[in-house]
Order: sequence, then structure tokens, then C-alpha cells
Amino acid sequence: MFRSLSFLRLWTGNTASGLATWALPFILGLAVLERSLSAVDLGIVLAARTAGFLVAVPVAGVLADRHSRRQVVLWAGLVAGLATPLIATGMGRSVLVTAAAAAVVGIGQGACRPAFQALTAEVIAEDRRQQANAAMTLAVRVTTLVAPGLTALLSQVASTPVLVIGTGVLWLGAALIPPRGTFTPAPAAGRARFFGEFADGLREARRHPWFLAGLGALTAVVATGYSATGVVLPLVSRDRYDTEAVLAAGLTAYTVGALAGAVVIARRRPKRQGWAALIGLGCYGFAPLSLLFPVHPAFVVAAYAVAGLGIELFNVPWFTATQREVEPGKLARVSSLDFLFSYGLAPAGLALIAPAIDRFGATPVLAACAVVCFAAPAAAALVPSSRDFRATAPIKSV
Repeated sequence: MFRSLSFLRLWTGNTASGLATWALPFILGLAVLERSLSAVDLGIVLAARTAGFLVAVPVAGVLADRHSRRQVVLWAGLVAGLATPLIATGMGRSVLVTAAAAAVVGIGQGACRPAFQALTAEVIAEDRRQQANAAMTLAVRVTTLVAPGLTALLSQVASTPVLVIGTGVLWLGAALIPPRGTFTPAPAAGRARFFGEFADGLREARRHPWFLAGLGALTAVVATGYSATGVVLPLVSRDRYDTEAVLAAGLTAYTVGALAGAVVIARRRPKRQGWAALIGLGCYGFAPLSLLFPVHPAFVVAAYAVAGLGIELFNVPWFTATQREVEPGKLARVSSLDFLFSYGLAPAGLALIAPAIDRFGATPVLAACAVVCFAAPAAAALVPSSRDFRATAPIKSV
């Protein structure tokens, strides 16, 4: 794959955007430690970035189907890159300026997601897309594994504002590096209005029952299992095991498991890719399940590794199937629905899980989340076309 200059440019640009997206919250966390931001300010800034993301994703889906996907990536990266220094300028001076700049960065982040997804389908031949998607998700996982230590090391020689500006440089790289695609947008005279085009994307999504079923399952897992474990794992690590090591080990195991999953799925193609992917997604249920009982910490770490493995066994075939099955002229709009629901409901889940735990206790909430994580992918698998993530599944007795 990396012998192709087009893929190498695509991979580098996508990795730069992923690194910039991941790094900003961690760097702003350092600002809290340095007292240039308060914890409340940090919450406001990150909420503003999320709001910008959610607003931009559906708009960008339409724009990336109206215009060149490469141009949408360019402008999204430039918007995020040029707004990032304002975050550094506002830190410790004006939370309003910092939050407003973060919202603009979120707009750039949200705008580039569906455009990158569609651009991948243009640049990479169909028979190599699974490998390409695996390589790109592998880069993201390696980043999350090594970047905390690297950022902490850089913080010894560079100030927090400089590190923030560094994420802006990454966004500029994401804007300028990717290659041109082959997509030719429809003539402007034949286009519907914005909401009409967005509705066309919804109709295209409904044409693929496997997509709706898989997206429902993914959204359920993210909104429950991901959110619950994000809230409860730190508490369990502190209160049950009396050490932060379980928290660190669990998160590291999740990333290592995801790395392993990306490597496996790059090399293997299960006979029933859809069912195999949904089984992988269901593996996330082991994470909340492991927090239910006073088991040895090794079981918690192992459960998180299995969850990470499973999520990549789902993600890569899911992205590949979407790129293959969806009409090319509507791919960005359909991809925007994917990011809007799966990414967008994560903060909503986090916001609801904590009050639920306060009201009902951690045990029933974790049990309910584990049931949802196992049941939602199983229900999605009952949709006939989910077997292979294809619009028309072959009729064959099982």
C-alpha cells in the first residue's frame, strides 16, 4: 500500500488530522495542571469543540458530495489550522475566545471526516480498501498509544500554547498533503437545495438495511458501553483496587487490542464479513461486564483488550462496506450520518451515565450497558443483508 504515492499522501493527511484531533484535549489537560485553564473552562472548551463538530458533519456531507472532496478536506484543514492559534491566545485570558476558537476547530474536524471517507473510495481501488482502512486506523491507534508520553516529553521543552499551535500545524498538513480524487460532482443546475440533498442522503442510507442496523448497533454500544466504562473504570480503579494502575493498564490494553485487530483485519477477510464485524462490536460488552464483579485486575485488562480487538474487527469492514455499497455521489452524506450518530452520541452518553449511576448505582447501570452491548449487534445481525454488509445478501440456508 505504501508504495502508492496517492495512498501515502492520503494516509499522512488522515493521520495528521487524527493526531491533531486527539492531541488537543490532552494538551488542554496540561493547561489545567498549569492552572492556565480551570477544570470548568476545560469542559466548556471541549463542549464547544464537540458542538462545532456536530454542526459541521451533516453540512460537510452535503458539501463533499456537491464539490471536490479534496477541496472540502483543504478548507476544513485550513479552518481548523488557522483557528487553533486563537485557542492558545485565549488560554488564561478569555474563556470565550478559547471556546469560540475551539468551536471553529471542531467545525474543521467535523467537515473533514466524511470528506476523507469519500476521498478514500476515490483514491484506493476497491480490492485494496480494506487494507487501506486498516492502515489508517492502525495509525490512529499507534498515535493514541505513544502520543501521551511524547506530548508529556515535549511539554518539558515547549510551553502549552506552543503545543496547541503545533496541533494547528498538523491541521495544515491534513489540509495540504492529501491527493486529488476522481469524483466529478453533479452540475449545479441539477442540484436540489441543501435540505433536499441531505434528504437524498437519508434515502440512500435507508436503501441499505445493513447500514441502518449496523449504525443502530454502533450507536447503542458507544452511547452505553463506551460511556459507562469511561465513567466507571477510573472509579473502580481507585475504589476497588486502590491504584490508578488498573485504569492505565485497561486503557493501554484497549489500544493494544485495537492495534492487533487492525493488523488481523488487514490480512484476513472472514467469509461472512458482516456477522464477523458485528460479533467484534459485541465484544465491547466484556468491558462493562468486567467492572461488575470484584475480579482480579488481569480480567479487567483482558476484557479491555478484547473490546479493543473487537472494535477494529468491526470498524474496518464497516468503513470498507460503506465505501463499496453506497452510491459514490452520496457517499459523503451517508458517511456523515455515521459520524454524526456514532461520534455525536458519545458525549450525550457520558452526560447521562453519571446521573444514572448516582440514581441507581454502578452495578445495575453496568449490567444494563453490558446487555445492550451484546444485544444490539445481535439484533443487527438478524437483518438479512447484515450477513455480508451488502444491499442484497445471497439467499442461502445456514
